[in-house]
Amino acid sequence: MELATRYDPREIESRWYGEWEEKGLFAPDLGRHGAPFSIVIPPPNVTGILHMGHGLNNTFQDLVIRWRRMQGRPALWLPGTDHAGIATQNVVEKMLRKEEKKSRHDLGREAFVARIWQWKEHHGGIIIRQLRRLGSSCDWCRERFTMDAGLSKAVEEVFLRLHEKGLVYRGKYLIHWCPRCQTALSDEESIPAETDGNLWFIRYPLADGKGHITVATTRPETMLGDTAVAVNPGDPRYRALVGKRAVLPFLGRELPIVADDAVEFGESCPECGERYQTGTGKCPRDGRDLDPEFGTGALKVTPAHDPADFEIGKRHDLPAVDIFHPDARVNENGGEFAGLDRFEARKRIVSRLEEMGLLEKTVEHRHSIPRCQRCETVIEPRLSTQWNVRMKPLAERAIQAHHAGEVVFHPERWGNYYLRWMEGIRDWCISRQLWWGHRIPAWYCTFCDAAHMERTADGSVRFGEAAAPVVSRGKPTTCPKCRGAELVQDEDVLDTWFSSWLWPFSTMGWPEKTPDLETFYPTNVLVTAPDIIFFWVARMIMAGYEFTGKRPFSDVFITSMVCDEDGCKMSKSRGNVIDPLAMIEKYSADALRFSLVILTSEGQDTRISEQKIEQGRNFCTKLWNAARLLLGNLQGLASKEGGGGSSPPPEQDRPDSSRLEDRWILSLLGNAIRTVDRSLANFRFNEALQALYELFWSNFCDWWLEIAKPRMRGDEGEAARQTALAMGALVLDRVLRLLHPFVPFITEEIWQRLKEKTGRGPEDLEYLMSSPYPGPESAPAADPEAEAAANLVFEVVREIRNVRAKYKIEPRREVSVSIVTTGAEVPGLTCGALAALRKESGIVRRMAGAGKLALEDGTPRPARSAAVVAGGVQIYVELGDVIDLEKEVARLQKSLDEKTRHLGGVERKLQDPSFAGKAPAQVIERERLRAKTLQAELEALRRELAEIK
Repeated sequence: MELATRYDPREIESRWYGEWEEKGLFAPDLGRHGAPFSIVIPPPNVTGILHMGHGLNNTFQDLVIRWRRMQGRPALWLPGTDHAGIATQNVVEKMLRKEEKKSRHDLGREAFVARIWQWKEHHGGIIIRQLRRLGSSCDWCRERFTMDAGLSKAVEEVFLRLHEKGLVYRGKYLIHWCPRCQTALSDEESIPAETDGNLWFIRYPLADGKGHITVATTRPETMLGDTAVAVNPGDPRYRALVGKRAVLPFLGRELPIVADDAVEFGESCPECGERYQTGTGKCPRDGRDLDPEFGTGALKVTPAHDPADFEIGKRHDLPAVDIFHPDARVNENGGEFAGLDRFEARKRIVSRLEEMGLLEKTVEHRHSIPRCQRCETVIEPRLSTQWNVRMKPLAERAIQAHHAGEVVFHPERWGNYYLRWMEGIRDWCISRQLWWGHRIPAWYCTFCDAAHMERTADGSVRFGEAAAPVVSRGKPTTCPKCRGAELVQDEDVLDTWFSSWLWPFSTMGWPEKTPDLETFYPTNVLVTAPDIIFFWVARMIMAGYEFTGKRPFSDVFITSMVCDEDGCKMSKSRGNVIDPLAMIEKYSADALRFSLVILTSEGQDTRISEQKIEQGRNFCTKLWNAARLLLGNLQGLASKEGGGGSSPPPEQDRPDSSRLEDRWILSLLGNAIRTVDRSLANFRFNEALQALYELFWSNFCDWWLEIAKPRMRGDEGEAARQTALAMGALVLDRVLRLLHPFVPFITEEIWQRLKEKTGRGPEDLEYLMSSPYPGPESAPAADPEAEAAANLVFEVVREIRNVRAKYKIEPRREVSVSIVTTGAEVPGLTCGALAALRKESGIVRRMAGAGKLALEDGTPRPARSAAVVAGGVQIYVELGDVIDLEKEVARLQKSLDEKTRHLGGVERKLQDPSFAGKAPAQVIERERLRAKTLQAELEALRRELAEIK
């Protein structure tokens, strides 16, 4: 079967993916003898759709798993999705409002949760189907969901074990609270947004009637919950006030004035750097007026509604007054403002302060306000009774793992980032006021805890901090205190991350000792984004050591951020989002994968545009066309000479050829195999692909195929034809194997056609994706002599082509060329430059269009000829009537200047004591030889200038 004239990726990608999956090729082959290798997918939200970040992340994961699979290792890429508590609940709530004009409370908890499960079954697999389009070779038979029965069992087991160790506790905790979703939010669900607002300066009268103290705030409504005023102990303006009391307007509550180092004191003059006191607005050195600075140096302390104030409150044993209902209306603690929405209360408070003469001033102020990731409601810090995990005891082993090199981050700097967070870790609030999620396995006795029980506005039953919950595997039958049977389960569910942090081992059957857990845990690599190092990666490391005694993975590869071509983060508001599915539809999955990898350097943002994705499409087209050219000549080639077998042939089975181009391409193939192996092992994926791009496009296509065309046509006899075709088939086979993890679909299609053409029998492996990957042990040996000779020949051809292009000489028109040596030694050649060129004069003649080629030292420069220097030889191209003398002089002078600068750089390097003392001897010798070559070339250029001027 011949390759089609044009590559149709849509048909080929769909066909091959379906066949691979049907044949079970994505499952680990436990019959292989290599060490097991495993990756667990970062589970996308069940509500999610594929974006370019997913595309990059999953391309890298698929690349790694395909590579390891082809190395002969039983390789598992375990997929799954996250139940995404608040995101999924919001989606279904919106659907209910839109389609049925109902709320979740109209349905009730049980019916609403059942409705979410229905939604999940119908709509929850979208992103999984999209990952298939990308080519992700996950073992879909093992697909997991964070709320399936096995994972739910693991979640309950972990909660109970932590509770038994005293690491789970219930208590007051300051949280991010969404008044619309009415739940606690994690840090990553609280998105800061720059907002134009105001800074209000408010006077709090002193209790002794002797003046006032001014505080500044962006949230004047929270003053209703103030329980102190804090100042820096080093601030001389307030030293005499510490220990006194201020009076809270409206409520009359007396507030102690306390000293605390958390209050910032002093700023720096932007001109001279001198420190000055906050509030003075004068430089202490020269009295220069400074811009109004933030704040007054006195801080209103609201422990129940600000994280920093909460910590100050704990240090000074201050009461925490909660002033809001769950929907952010002011509660009974707000005095005359009770019942008002928080923003309406803000307006009323500011107006009343102005009437009372207590509003000193208002300053426009742009600041960051956190909003709910899902509904964009302004978040309210709120003190609430929540379930928490003490994290410091868990962090100790995970910190040791980093120091011991048990878990390694790539790039390395992310390890330091991880370590800084771990060393300052705080307790984790794990409860969420949602209905969708893992319900907390805790029950309350309606008799013993009756005094602490209240029914909320939504009808749910909640228990205060003083209640004594019973934590149990399954619902207890009786209360352990009173033996009563009226037990009510805690209404809250666990944070989504509480199931996700168990993902590497819960997906393999833990807490049971399953075969998968025994074989594939610990996993090998985690590929993920930097924004969840704290929320997910660090917690997985802690959970792995705590519950299995083992690291969850040995390497963490942190992907870059995908940006537009200007370096801006992609977002809908900017209008710069590129839909990966649209790019797959237009250009192919292989094209997208190729572009994402080649554009991503380690540690650098990935800048992508549709035009850059065309680069991937162009590469696939080049691969297709080159394969068509070779395959069109391959019919009947003996199978032992082909490359389509089940394993790379040993050295002695390669085509025997003394031709320079064959020796050269084999040497470069070996170099590429070693580079790719080293780069992939070090997670330098773009370096590996760049090496293959250069091998295939710049070397195999641009040079070897063009040189070998006459042989493949049979112009030099059948034996030469067979050797050329066998060599081409071998190199194409290796290139397809090497490229397969990067561009799996097109390589499989071409490889199948190559296998047919080379006559491989049914005993060979059926698919490229399960064939052996070329490794250093089977790579052709380096041939420096062939590389040096070929580089000389190709440089000469390039220079002659450049002359032809410069003077617009028609392609069919032959030119006369004379070549003499410059006296310089060519690095790597054991024979002289002219001797090497004489041996390969046929290549020079045909590739450069040189009808007449003179290769003799002492040959005088022909009249009216262009002169170029390349690889230690002087080339004269006779131009006849096309030469322009003035332009030729200018060109030679430019070349002289460039080589002079280059020589200067080499000589400075050789004269540098640090280079001479540290560089290996062969490197120093190479630089000396380069300087010698440049000097000879410069001398030749000077002679040429002298001759034509």
